[in-house]
Amino acid sequence: MQKPPALVLPPPGSVSMRIKSANANTGERLSQTKSMVIPDLDTPSKPINRHRRNQSQHNVGQGLQQFQPVDFQGEYLNKAKISDGGKKLRKNWTTCWVVLCSNELHFYKEQKQEELAKLKPGGKTDGVDLCDAVIEWTTEKSSRKNVFQITTRSGDEFLLQSDDYATISKWHDAIKRAVGRLSSGDARPGTGKATLVRSNSTECLPRRGYDSTKIKAKEPKPEHRRSIMFKLNYSASDSADKNGVKNRLKKFISRRPSMKTLQEKGLIKDCVFGCHMLTLCQREGTTVPRFVQMCVTEVEKRGLEADGIYRVSGNLSTIQKLRFLVDQEETLNLGDSQWEDIHVITGALKMFFRELPEPLFPFRFFDLFVEAIKTKEQKQKIQSLKKLVHQLPKPNHNTMKLLFHHLQRVLTKSRQNLMSSQGVSIVFGPTLMWPELDAGNMAVNMVYQNQIVEFLLLECVEIFGPEDK
Repeated sequence: MQKPPALVLPPPGSVSMRIKSANANTGERLSQTKSMVIPDLDTPSKPINRHRRNQSQHNVGQGLQQFQPVDFQGEYLNKAKISDGGKKLRKNWTTCWVVLCSNELHFYKEQKQEELAKLKPGGKTDGVDLCDAVIEWTTEKSSRKNVFQITTRSGDEFLLQSDDYATISKWHDAIKRAVGRLSSGDARPGTGKATLVRSNSTECLPRRGYDSTKIKAKEPKPEHRRSIMFKLNYSASDSADKNGVKNRLKKFISRRPSMKTLQEKGLIKDCVFGCHMLTLCQREGTTVPRFVQMCVTEVEKRGLEADGIYRVSGNLSTIQKLRFLVDQEETLNLGDSQWEDIHVITGALKMFFRELPEPLFPFRFFDLFVEAIKTKEQKQKIQSLKKLVHQLPKPNHNTMKLLFHHLQRVLTKSRQNLMSSQGVSIVFGPTLMWPELDAGNMAVNMVYQNQIVEFLLLECVEIFGPEDK
């Protein structure tokens, strides 16, 4: 009788092997059982599922029960939030401590804040929900290198960056894996809910207790529907309404009284500012507007030695207040304390000349004065300008004569007020004359304007004659 072959014990931790008996006449196989394998005492044994069908049926349940959030070790990264719910934000890079926790990305100003959050859970932290988020590298959103973008389903957009490519690449891959795990149907920690996906369909099957309204698209509100229908109805009848509006406007304009009728009835009064020079003087019965006379008198009384007179601007709100009182033809006293700043009075005088419908040098005389100032011979230039000045309408001539004699007295105090003839001409050149059509070169016209005013100022007595007493 032969002895059966001795059993050879495999080394610890090895896989069990099937051994065929030497005297198996009928083809019977002897399988080595699990008890015949000596397990490795150092490594824990894992349960073996011998049936694939059973294993596939229990995988989902085990995944839900054994799912544990895997935290990614925190690290300092550069972060910038560029969109909040689809609204673009100004990009502002900050360095913060970033921690990846299964389905969320948490941002802390310092590493200590993360430790405090662990000691006191439930506090508010700056986090990003990674469910259905999109992770992608970008070179267009920032000039920095190694930048990737996180776009959440709520429309928030974040940029993460690090100068070390290995570091930022590690975070990019980890966040992308977390997003992929969430979108593959794994349970979100803390919710106890999961979504199953059919193997042959993209349709999601919610489990019991899951609020299916969260995954449905929002339906338009009834108010929104009504506003759309209103717009459709309005656009359909728009052409018919336009004809009716036009007819009503024509009737209203035809019945509207003219400006002349309103002025005759006293309902509308001509203002001082913006009124034509000839019209204003006829209304006041003078050849020089009263407001111009008042301003000149007040400046000569207490402002000839003021630093930068006519060059320094006064307070605009106070100037507008003075203008309103003048237009209302109320009793005006420029010596009142509210007009204590002399630059307010000079500013109002310059505004009066700027707002004339036709400048103090009438439009038809603009080119004539420019040609006269181009004359090289001094006496001939004086005679040409003198002839043009005496051709001006009387209100323009008399107002101009009063103003230039006044400005000449300003120059006599040039040591105190620091105003030269050139400085005065720069201020009053574009204030007293401008072309009717800006067809020429504005810079060239301004040069001629300043030259004309300066020459009239220097030759004031010769051109205008002595001042009227």
